[in-house]
Amino acid sequence: MSKSLYIAEKPSVAQQFADALKIRGRRGDGYIESDEAIVTWCVGHLVTMSYPEAYDMKYKRWSLNTLPFLPKEFKYEVIPSVEKQFSIVKGLLTRPDVDTIYVCTDSGREGEYIYRLVAQMAGVKDKHQKRVWIDSQTEEEILRGIREAKDESEYDNLSASAYLRAKEDYLMGINFSRVLTLRYGPSMSQYLGTKFTVLSVGRVMTCVLGMVVRREREIRNFVKTPFYRVLGSFQATAKDGTPVLLDAEWKAVEGSKYFGTPYLYKENGFKEMASAVRLIEETLGLEEGSAVLDEEKRITGSASGTIEKIEKKKEKKNPPLLYNLAELQNDCSKFFKISPDETLAVVQELYEKKLVTYPRTDARVLSTAVAKEIHKNIRGLLGIPGVRDFAQQILDKEMYKGLEKTRYVNDKQITDHYAIIPTGQGLSALKGLNSRAVYIYETIVRRFLAIFYPAAEYEKLNLTIKSGTEYFFASEKYLKAPGYLDLMEYSFRKKKQPNAEGKEQAEGTNERQNAQDVTEAEDEEEENSNVNMVEVVAKIKKGDEVAIGSMQIKEGETSPPKRYNSGAMILAMENAGQLIEDEELRSQIKGSGIGTSATRAEILKKLVNNKYIALNKKTQIYTPTLQGEMIFDVVNASIPALLNPELTASWEKGLTYVAEGEITADEYMVKLENFIKQKTARVLANNNQYAMQGMYRAAAQYYKK
Repeated sequence: MSKSLYIAEKPSVAQQFADALKIRGRRGDGYIESDEAIVTWCVGHLVTMSYPEAYDMKYKRWSLNTLPFLPKEFKYEVIPSVEKQFSIVKGLLTRPDVDTIYVCTDSGREGEYIYRLVAQMAGVKDKHQKRVWIDSQTEEEILRGIREAKDESEYDNLSASAYLRAKEDYLMGINFSRVLTLRYGPSMSQYLGTKFTVLSVGRVMTCVLGMVVRREREIRNFVKTPFYRVLGSFQATAKDGTPVLLDAEWKAVEGSKYFGTPYLYKENGFKEMASAVRLIEETLGLEEGSAVLDEEKRITGSASGTIEKIEKKKEKKNPPLLYNLAELQNDCSKFFKISPDETLAVVQELYEKKLVTYPRTDARVLSTAVAKEIHKNIRGLLGIPGVRDFAQQILDKEMYKGLEKTRYVNDKQITDHYAIIPTGQGLSALKGLNSRAVYIYETIVRRFLAIFYPAAEYEKLNLTIKSGTEYFFASEKYLKAPGYLDLMEYSFRKKKQPNAEGKEQAEGTNERQNAQDVTEAEDEEEENSNVNMVEVVAKIKKGDEVAIGSMQIKEGETSPPKRYNSGAMILAMENAGQLIEDEELRSQIKGSGIGTSATRAEILKKLVNNKYIALNKKTQIYTPTLQGEMIFDVVNASIPALLNPELTASWEKGLTYVAEGEITADEYMVKLENFIKQKTARVLANNNQYAMQGMYRAAAQYYKK
């Protein structure tokens, strides 16, 4: 009797398939078998690319004479630590009674690569191979994926791009790491006082290192520039004779004496305090040099002006798009001060427990097909106390209808998977999760439910006062209707309670405390809004005269760019194409970034483990190490292209073209090999290793010895 074999990426996922298929057979060593079917699993990667010495022992010793290393045919081998499971899987894949193989590894390029390597090493032939492509681990989705499984050959282009990515990382890593280590390692070791130094470089990790180092040097070289703003205190008189107090800021708009002059830092600030003082003197009708600043840099006087304009506008703030992995990693970095790899580990757990859809996605929208069945996801959330009422309201009022016509649904913006959303299933697993995982799940749920709610509505009031040739502006915005913002009351926000003295004090768990700064900052716009401004404006009208009682100088200074935190770094990697200055090239690789949603966290982790960058776990801020800066200088002097986002993004775009069938794998390999040959030859031709000592010293001054 013929059997079907289902091969998953890990044991826990295999069990999910077995449960969905009602396979209750005997459990063997590394598989589950019934009369009709077999379920087995990999344990991540079972097969890997062989080291260069597998081709020829001469490659084991690092030598400039053996570079570049560009094999015609690539060799692969079973990873020794998982050899037993590979033997089991191989035996099952090649069993005579197995006629159909269902590929159930993760639905993405990496999952495809894992299976293809196993099938290649096992020598799978004459088997019907079908690809199961799913977006969640729910029973319904698993059965749908099996039912709609396509022939594995339809994923050949995706497989080709996966092989190419691995070859690219392998060849660049081996050739560039060896040539740079051999050429520059001794001089670096001499400076650092170490026995030897290996320069580990790669297509993606070196580019990311470059971003961190460049940002650090921008901060070091930044020169603060002071600037001086001018604020005025005005008094109008209401219709009933009561005084109306207004505060407004001066700006050098068209018509101002100072418009377009070199005295300005920006339209609302001067380069020199003397210029700000002179403006005040002119406005208050004081003689030049007569003004006296008090401790608050305030000058009192008496002058008048006129209310030139009163504007009332309505503004709307729509719910944000859904989470992709990068956006979720960014928010978790802010909310919980955790690294991208920690976020990925948690959301992967949520996925495997059927709570959320596939996490390694770049899409922030849903497909039309999913949108039509979205009420099922919402209904499942009725079992969560904190959001039950919101979900019930959405269902009762049928607020989910017409979702496919909104910006939250777009089939063209989806490649492999749609956005991360709750499945509405697996809620029993919540009890076994730690608080961090529960909070991250809540974050995903609230972002999801928010898209069904109306926009937040604001009332914005703008007031313009003219005095002589100068203009002063006041602006206030207040929340009129919260809309979806009602959903953003996270449970991990700290609650403020009165202490023994009646003053408010904050309390909460560490997770809550970490999230507090962010959630309060996000609400600042709403909380600082001034509803009373409406009442103030209602008492006055255009053309009313106002008295100027005093004017004040506010001193400020420019700030350097901020260091990357882990969330910002992930977003910068995702949007690396935007860093490209060349407009034509930028448009060509629009949507391409550095790495993929599945690899970015691991790249950052590797840089930290290599001690090329450092991560402050409390703040989640990345900074370079001395060794990292030295490697940056070496690469910049030898293969500067490795540091440029445009190169990395263009390679990513090329892999996408292969996956889409736009170019062939052979065409891509020709380009790759030529690049490696050219850059390796350039390093070999250089003889500047000892000239790098000056650069090492320049970087070292910022590090403690």
